[in-house]
Amino acid sequence: MKISVVGTGYVGLVTGTCFAETGVNVCCVDIDQQKIDNLKNGIVPIYEPGLDAMIEKNVEKKRLWFSTDINESIVGADVAFISVGTPPDEDGSADLKYVLEVARSIGKTMDHYMVVVTKSTVPVGTAEKVRGALQAELDKRGVDYKFDVASNPEFLKEGDAILDFMKPDRIVIGTDTEQATEVMRKLYKPFLLNNHPILFMDIPSAELTKYAANAMLATRISFMNEIAQLCEKVGADVNSVRRGIGSDTRIGSKFLYAGTGYGGSCFPKDVKALIRTGNENGVPMNVIQSVEDVNDAQKSILVDKLLVHFNGDIKGKTIALWGLAFKPNTDDMREAPALVIIEKLIEAGAKVKGYDPVSMPETKRRIGDVIEYSKDQYDAANDADAVLLVTEWNEFKMLNYNILSKIVKEKVIFDGRNIYEPKEVMENGFVYYGIGRRI
Repeated sequence: MKISVVGTGYVGLVTGTCFAETGVNVCCVDIDQQKIDNLKNGIVPIYEPGLDAMIEKNVEKKRLWFSTDINESIVGADVAFISVGTPPDEDGSADLKYVLEVARSIGKTMDHYMVVVTKSTVPVGTAEKVRGALQAELDKRGVDYKFDVASNPEFLKEGDAILDFMKPDRIVIGTDTEQATEVMRKLYKPFLLNNHPILFMDIPSAELTKYAANAMLATRISFMNEIAQLCEKVGADVNSVRRGIGSDTRIGSKFLYAGTGYGGSCFPKDVKALIRTGNENGVPMNVIQSVEDVNDAQKSILVDKLLVHFNGDIKGKTIALWGLAFKPNTDDMREAPALVIIEKLIEAGAKVKGYDPVSMPETKRRIGDVIEYSKDQYDAANDADAVLLVTEWNEFKMLNYNILSKIVKEKVIFDGRNIYEPKEVMENGFVYYGIGRRI
């Protein structure tokens, strides 16, 4: 089979590369000439463990290539995936202009039957808009090529995206014709052979499934962050509570960790879009709105604790931030709690020294030199009045207290991910603050 993947962002690049790994011929398309040139030269625009090696392998095997020409990509293609961005508008709704631009481009050039698939996260009803845009272009050309539209939402976790794609919990595909179903079944045949569950359903259900899944996971995070606040008031420990409820097989332990709130490209955007979709259809999403409100407040919790510790005044203090990306194993700074923390620290007159193993170039691209970028975690902590652990990278998990004690100005650690044992931290002479921890 041959497929076209339009958009070489996180979803498109992982999707195209992983399909190539299964033996499919894949052309990845993007309008960004520099990005395509870089990919042709082996320069991958995102950080995802294992992706660069897989791209190199499949380019060498001539199963994967890159282009700025959408016409080239759909010549002989059985399936075209739309994997472009759907950034939130000011009202929280998903901006579909890029999705529909791609649909129109396909409609201007297609000359055979194909299945056009929305891989981007899009609200219910987008497939019909894509169908309309395609058909309008075919009508302008006076041609009557048949096509189908399908929905195939992605469920990739940044940092684990290749494993998620190659060994998925489930594959959700929305179709409305038997022909489209059979084309998608053929494309995903390697996954069927490996017994990965493929769930075929109607298109609106597939479109809603992605938003519902992310909203549920976001709800669990915000729920535990609220429980953590209650733990601090009543003298309980959120880690004990998490183990207690996570051992219930009806609940499970995933996404039950208290911290500084969720970020990234999916949860914030999808929660907002689901709230907007509910409002547009007269169904206020009260629970999901609360999830977003809790998360917005949670991003400030470390700064709130810091201000209490310093009696409301951190002007002139030097604060070390360990971790900037919204989660480990990615350079993604979209909606990262660190950005909120930095903004509030600067507003309060503090000096910020940050370190992240991967995301400092992206952070600098976004906010410039408002903070000092350090060469490692101890360089960031040098002469610091407080250390704030924001992202739980592995290299932060084992502290060298001998080094740290000698270089900090004040021995205080704010553990935004609860990765340290309070007793151990305090036995080494540091003041410890966690999220919902019993000290």
